[in-house]
Amino acid sequence: MGTDPESGRCTTAPAAVYSGAIMKCPFCRVDNDRVIDSRSSQEGLAIRRRRECLSCGRRFTTYERPEETTIKVIKKDGSRVPFEREKVKRGLERACWKRPISSRQIEATTTAIENDVYGKYDTEVESRELGELVMQHLRDLDAVAFVRFASVYRQFNDAYDFFEELRPMLEEGHPHTPR
Repeated sequence: MGTDPESGRCTTAPAAVYSGAIMKCPFCRVDNDRVIDSRSSQEGLAIRRRRECLSCGRRFTTYERPEETTIKVIKKDGSRVPFEREKVKRGLERACWKRPISSRQIEATTTAIENDVYGKYDTEVESRELGELVMQHLRDLDAVAFVRFASVYRQFNDAYDFFEELRPMLEEGHPHTPR
């Protein structure tokens, strides 16, 4: 690829790809910068670019990420809503309230669930399947958080419902089950 010696910009990039695309300096709002460093970021899911504005001399960082397809969640009533990572995280936080679970563990579990959703489903996932996926991850994280989530998700009516949900965990001697 060729580079313009004055601007430092690539001169052989396809015009159709870059036409109209500008990156203005967030400080002086001028489109006159050069990339001084590029590296992989966020476990290879983004490219971090360090830029220097040739107009004001200040440096700033930009991130390039692939555009993700939006997965829709099919609710019980048949309506479709966009999958929301933050909604999953809030559900995990409620289930793990006052449990010995760190925010880092909740974040990692949220990311694992999100990765499973985008890995297993192309465009839509039923809310039932999403709930089961959350319960699967919670079961491995903490038995009490699992039962809390399951009690709301499966709408437990009495203590017998709790017992029936816990029975398989108790029978297999689940490591996160209190003795």
